[in-house]
Amino acid sequence: MAQLDERQLDPAVALASLDATAPREPHRLFALKQGDCFAVADAYGDIRGAGDGFFRDDTRVLSEFRLTVGGRQTSLLGASLSQDNVLFTTNLTNLPIQSAGGRDIPQGAIHIERVRLLWQDRLFERITLSNYSREHSTISVSLHYSADFRDMFEVRGSTRLKRGLAHAAETNATSVLLRYDGLDGLARLSAISFSQAPDQLSANRADFLIAVTKRSRKVLYVEVGPEVADKPDRDRFRAAAARARFGMRAKRRHGATVRSSGRVFNDWVERARADVALLTTELATGPYPYAGIPWFSTAFGRDGVISALQMLWLNPGLARGVLAFLAQHQATETSPFSDSQPGKIMHETRKGEMVALRELPFGRYYGGVDTTPLYIYLACAYADRTGDMAFIDGLWPSLCAAAEWTEEAGRETGFVTYQRAAESGLANQGWKDSFDSVFHADGRIPKGPIALVEVQGYVFAAFRGLAALARRRGENDRADHWDDRAEAMRVAVERDFWLDDLGFYALAIDGAGEPCKVRTSNAGHLLFVGLPEPARAQMVADQLLSASFHSGWGLRTLADDAVFFNPMSYHNGSIWPHDTALCGAGLARYGERESVVRLMSGTFESAVHFNMRLPELFCGFTRAPGEAPIAYPVACLPQAWSAGS
Repeated sequence: MAQLDERQLDPAVALASLDATAPREPHRLFALKQGDCFAVADAYGDIRGAGDGFFRDDTRVLSEFRLTVGGRQTSLLGASLSQDNVLFTTNLTNLPIQSAGGRDIPQGAIHIERVRLLWQDRLFERITLSNYSREHSTISVSLHYSADFRDMFEVRGSTRLKRGLAHAAETNATSVLLRYDGLDGLARLSAISFSQAPDQLSANRADFLIAVTKRSRKVLYVEVGPEVADKPDRDRFRAAAARARFGMRAKRRHGATVRSSGRVFNDWVERARADVALLTTELATGPYPYAGIPWFSTAFGRDGVISALQMLWLNPGLARGVLAFLAQHQATETSPFSDSQPGKIMHETRKGEMVALRELPFGRYYGGVDTTPLYIYLACAYADRTGDMAFIDGLWPSLCAAAEWTEEAGRETGFVTYQRAAESGLANQGWKDSFDSVFHADGRIPKGPIALVEVQGYVFAAFRGLAALARRRGENDRADHWDDRAEAMRVAVERDFWLDDLGFYALAIDGAGEPCKVRTSNAGHLLFVGLPEPARAQMVADQLLSASFHSGWGLRTLADDAVFFNPMSYHNGSIWPHDTALCGAGLARYGERESVVRLMSGTFESAVHFNMRLPELFCGFTRAPGEAPIAYPVACLPQAWSAGS
């Protein structure tokens, strides 16, 4: 059994290893994705074996992929992603080196361009060397590579007692084949193929002596895939690029286009749309936005629903795809290992070796307390947006099963609660699922079952929406029942979660009935669904816009006077753009337009500093004049619900 605790599920566990191998120059990472493959590399285009790599089906099939020229790392000129997220390009030049004949080549004489894309489970790369010196040069160019075939959870910090068999590399004139036989019985392959035969080829390195006459260029093509490629060349590279760009254009055509009089704002919107398109994977049930790269490039229930809600006004087809997928994977049985009960909606799905062996429960995992009511809420919002009752009719049995689970989960206390059924599962099962994200004001960690405040808001909205749908279907008895359930939840939240001494809602109520008297952004989600009475909503809004929460860039997840507040933490004081956006939508619902402008202006200004691409989260330090927001080092970038914000 793999050893994994809740802290290891926080991607910050990779921080130390990332910094240990970071290049001397800024280590911004660049991500590409296509289907169930993604690649993360630094600005040089290099993969160094920390949290980066080329991944396929939750397995790292390339853990090192570095280019050296003349035996040295190159010097970085600049790197970028194309606007459509298909091509990564980095421009490099040589450091002082010697040619193969021993002649000195000064720095800046050779320009190296690396262009990379992904298509149909393959990584394609074009390396162009241009000689700007006045001398002919024969240059030593080396590609260093390895494949550790680590499961994504190993990359994130999990340790295993036993692994499968790594075979010796197989080489021929123009390729090397790396193979790992997993304990799950699957062979995982990584074949690296070259457009010309290396002068020396080994299990982990290909050396080329490339003669480049003055004022000319030479091109090398490389492919990495699950099998040895036909000889890589310009035609294969161009064909893959054309097909990848066509596929991305097709995805971006779905939905409406937003244009304003502000050029910079338009650039932000276009980058966000491109990021949503990049993360959206066409599944058998329709389009689904994977959560984020690198840690969460898979289907998550909560992330998919919230991303679809954010995009509903522009592209309701995304919501339809999310609903269809989640309905297909709705739980039908009770399993402590996977935290499933009949009617419950999936939290996460994975494909790697560790989940196949049941070392971890996340192959299809249901440990999310909010995903089921959010699923219902999305279906109701989709029906309101589109009027597509034919689809809702087909979904109706699933929605009723989800409602039954929700009612059953709240039967004992009146609130929908969570408590993991097995030690291998998540201890906290709301959107803030770090081990220490739910606590009492004095720092005590509460015992379950735990009722989170925002979850009760989602339940209120789900029952209210279901009642409206039932009336449209002529099921008035069910409609009355769900209306009663919604009102009962509203009354219970106002009675039991409201804290007169704080003028705010409690974060949670623990298993002993004691409220967690901690001010968090979770309360803002109640405004999003319209639960609080106006006077209390105003009090929450005023505090969210105070310096305790609002950093100037966005809303902190936790007020700065809380015992666990740390602006560098994952959930206890950082800023999550999707959280800020949901709270902003709640403020708008209660007529707080000036506050919304202030809040979302900070979000936009943050995006400008992050190259128009909002990360999963960033640090919650107070904004200072002339300074940029501070990045969270291992945040997913891109992240679907940040792009949707």
